[in-house]
Amino acid sequence: MCGILAVLGCTDDSPAKRSRIIELSRRLRHRGPDWSGLHCDGNCYLAHERLAIVDPTSGDQPLYNEDKTIVVTVNGEIYNHKELREKLKNHEFRTGSDCEVIAHLYEEYGEDFVDMLDGMFSFVLLDTRDKSFIAARDAIGITPLYMGWGIDGSVWFASEMKALSDDCERFISFLPGHVYSSKQGVLRQWYNPPWYSEQLPSTQYDPLILRAAFEKAVIKRLMTDVPFGVLLSGGLDSSLVAAVASRHLADSEAACQWGSQLHTFCIGLKGSPDLKAAIEVANYLGTRHHEFHFTVQEGIDALEEVIYHIETYDVTTIRASTPMFLMSRKIKSLGVKMVISGEGSDEIFGGYLYFHKAPNKKEFHEETCRKIKSLHLYDCLRANKSTSAWGVEARVPFLDKEFLNIAMSIDPEWKMVRPDLGRIEKWILRNAFDDEEKPYLPKHILYRQKEQFSDGVGYSWIDGLKDHANKQVTDSMLMNANFIYPENTPTTKEAYFYRTIFEKFFPKNAARSTVPGGPSVACSTAKAVEWDASWSKNLDPSGRAALGVHAAAYEGGSDPKDTCLANGISMKLQEIPVENTANAV
Repeated sequence: MCGILAVLGCTDDSPAKRSRIIELSRRLRHRGPDWSGLHCDGNCYLAHERLAIVDPTSGDQPLYNEDKTIVVTVNGEIYNHKELREKLKNHEFRTGSDCEVIAHLYEEYGEDFVDMLDGMFSFVLLDTRDKSFIAARDAIGITPLYMGWGIDGSVWFASEMKALSDDCERFISFLPGHVYSSKQGVLRQWYNPPWYSEQLPSTQYDPLILRAAFEKAVIKRLMTDVPFGVLLSGGLDSSLVAAVASRHLADSEAACQWGSQLHTFCIGLKGSPDLKAAIEVANYLGTRHHEFHFTVQEGIDALEEVIYHIETYDVTTIRASTPMFLMSRKIKSLGVKMVISGEGSDEIFGGYLYFHKAPNKKEFHEETCRKIKSLHLYDCLRANKSTSAWGVEARVPFLDKEFLNIAMSIDPEWKMVRPDLGRIEKWILRNAFDDEEKPYLPKHILYRQKEQFSDGVGYSWIDGLKDHANKQVTDSMLMNANFIYPENTPTTKEAYFYRTIFEKFFPKNAARSTVPGGPSVACSTAKAVEWDASWSKNLDPSGRAALGVHAAAYEGGSDPKDTCLANGISMKLQEIPVENTANAV
């Protein structure tokens, strides 16, 4: 991940303004510590803080076309850049950067080229010939991007809110799958697959097609010129990522530079059950496994830094981001700059506990669509900013465009939990990788069901956070919360505590409006709360309440999905407060 900042159409082109742009860009340097670049063209500025992953020696940004009339600053990876270069043989490339194709695609196709890109990206492109510009964000919002407006009429774009919040009167989170054109002056949706309309799909489930699509998605993300690894929690999603990466690594270009043994990473409190699960998977796959530990106090001590970097006051995002933030620091200390993670699977396949209560396949499918559309505010935000805080890039194969379109075209009847047919949650994914001849994972791992209320990181970590918040926030403070915070009013002391930290760094109304709210039970959207009348009456729809859902769906069974946290992070979700919980990982 890199950091980008663009200021276009400002009235000041003085040396002082240039110095201010450099100062603001420096706020993003944690994202890209390898090099800083700045292009100035009159009253337009494009800045870049680079994390060098592909072509570290010559791929510094901003990037240009042949005569430097087109300038682009990009955060992300374009996985199909070699195929696109084949379509641009009449163009001269200056670097080996995967992102340089964007400048030449614009030259060749104008503004309507974004859908040709296969990858995760946010970019701003300036056409110096007429001072027009476009900005775009990837389909799901894996990479962050904010858009703001200055009082002088300038338009701003930045990878993180902290780079523009002080200088903009208003700013928003740039919508995923959209492009902004200065010529049209509006945001336009470029990504509009069939599932986006939430209409019920009818394609029959084919396990081999689903498996092949996911393998292809993982193989794409082995594109790197620097050391990398996989975040491995021992759960289904991260284990499948590790299994596929391990199987195909030897045939990749990356293996020529860094060897064919995959590195895997996990973090948790000592003795956590999921740490043991991760080691079991790592041993089976033969990876070079790295296990990190942290204490509750170390996590609490990091909270202010975490909230500053992830730019949210959402409770479950902060809970999950903190260990991921700590793990990323450890990973970077080993010289690793890129990791592959398993975000997105639960949203696509309905892996959260509350999906057991989906009344029919139509509502099941609509909820998965809503969850995917909001990933940029929650899981993608957490995975990107927690890792980027230490100059580490996270890639997410489950959110590959092609894989997502295939998975979301399947008749959702196949995704629903059916105990009578032996189908637990995410059964279609498990079944797709249940290969008797060349097993990806042992069956007991592939179909692993976690124990309820295990005494691992979750219980100690989340309860530790609650205890700490209770000492910081008085009853009277919480009682008057609606007067202090009328928007997204915190209803627990933990939420109030996080909100005070957030407001200290980001005091503007525009900043707090970038964080969504609403009721939720065990990671659901507000709409899904309607599935069970008892949920709307529960002022604290926690993981404990959700486990009751699971008990109703599995007679005497243990819980296969009692976590709503991050891949590579050993945690158990015990309680989710009512406010701002549609995001749990």
